[in-house]
Amino acid sequence: MNTPTTDPLRYAGFWPRLGALLLDFLIMLPLGALAFWGTEHYRLFDLYYLVPGTLLGLFYSVYLVQRFGGTPGKLIVGVRIRKVSGEPVGFREAFIRYFPEFILGMLMSIAMLISVFHMSDAEYHTLSFMDRVKRMVELAPSWYKPLQIIQNIWVWGELIVLLTNRKRRALHDFIAGTVVVQMSSIKALQATAAAPVT
Repeated sequence: MNTPTTDPLRYAGFWPRLGALLLDFLIMLPLGALAFWGTEHYRLFDLYYLVPGTLLGLFYSVYLVQRFGGTPGKLIVGVRIRKVSGEPVGFREAFIRYFPEFILGMLMSIAMLISVFHMSDAEYHTLSFMDRVKRMVELAPSWYKPLQIIQNIWVWGELIVLLTNRKRRALHDFIAGTVVVQMSSIKALQATAAAPVT
């Protein structure tokens, strides 16, 4: 078992992970802008977008992670998602680490869709963006506000856990058995493994 002094992997801390998150946000921004435009013009746009948006999320956060070891933002920053042992992640680990975000996002989307179904086209389009959001929250099912609290606890829990352990693992890393490491340390580990034994 590796000890803190012999562990060959260098773990990505808060700033590289934040940088990767911001890059992923910028990469997805055009699609987000399109979705915003759609919701402004069509009351049921979120219903039509639910399946394509879900598939895109799975492609971006599960398939790309399994295939390349990270999202485009992580690849650009030079960090990779690996198993705790240092081996590449499989579909299982990639899906499990995305699962909490997937479930919370899906439930939030369903709650907002329920709200939209309780509005007429006239009411929906008469309200400004902020007033529409407030109205949708008012019309949301009773479990929406507890879900918001759970989502906030999850986000803050992710940050606190990430900042308070040596390997800089967030909650979803502990659940999936993964770590986020600097690519340079993976290359060094591979070079060491490939070196002939003398």
